[in-house]
Amino acid sequence: MKISVLTTSYNRAGLLDKLYNSLIKNSNYGINIEWLLMDDGSVDDTKEVVEKFIENKDSNNLEIKYYFQENQGKMVAINNLVEKATGDLIVDCDSDDYFTYDAFKIIKEEYEKNIDKLESDKYYGLCFLKNDQNGNNMGNNFKNRETTMFDLYFKEGEKGEKAIVFLSNIRKQYKHELEHKEKFVTEARMYHKIDEKYKMICVSKPIMICEYQEDGYTKNIKKQFIENKYGYFEYFKEILQKDMKGVLFNKRLYAIKHYILFGYLTKEKKTLKNIKELKNKLLYILLYIPGIIKSKKEYKRKY
Repeated sequence: MKISVLTTSYNRAGLLDKLYNSLIKNSNYGINIEWLLMDDGSVDDTKEVVEKFIENKDSNNLEIKYYFQENQGKMVAINNLVEKATGDLIVDCDSDDYFTYDAFKIIKEEYEKNIDKLESDKYYGLCFLKNDQNGNNMGNNFKNRETTMFDLYFKEGEKGEKAIVFLSNIRKQYKHELEHKEKFVTEARMYHKIDEKYKMICVSKPIMICEYQEDGYTKNIKKQFIENKYGYFEYFKEILQKDMKGVLFNKRLYAIKHYILFGYLTKEKKTLKNIKELKNKLLYILLYIPGIIKSKKEYKRKY
């Protein structure tokens, strides 16, 4: 078995050692690990740091490949790395995240346990938990053994982040779609498109540790909204064009409120016609004026 770990890095040289060390610790489980790192135009010493990793690594089961691109953002970098990946499985790991000491042992065991299902062309991979640096689950344990990312968050009420280990042959069929030359789009947009054909197998075990940085996407969400408004608008439009049967009411509100917000930010007209269900159309009409007023206050004042 071979696993491709995909990491993008922009001026994060000082954070990469945790991820590197976690890969070294996980290289003793009989799995070949391919760590593909895309330097997204860094001006720090990322290249030198990774070259030292390559020079000093003491495991024959870990192969490190460094790439450089002019700054185009995380999603283009991931798209480019997916094309270069040669593993049977693919997992993204941000530069400020790292794996638990037994992550690849867990992945191997769960893969072998579910091999018949994973080879049936009905599933796109395994989904695991993420912990924070204090060992706390970032979300909840899974309610269902098999689900989709859309159902997980919109029907089952999940809030926290998860770690997905994709089957490579399926992951390579999809890319992060960007709009108007933006540099970021939520990963969920691509996940929901994979959901249309496949399910994932859920395992309530953590394999990744997440540490948010002050300059990260999550910490600067409003700035991300402004800079990537067209991609977010398309994301919420696609949600409201889905069959929403079983979607929790608070998730309907969440989708409609953000659809109104990004319709305002993009100056998109005739947004009502993009909504599929009558119930959502009515909610949109009720929330439209309050949503526009709130959007103007929030985004004109700060941006």
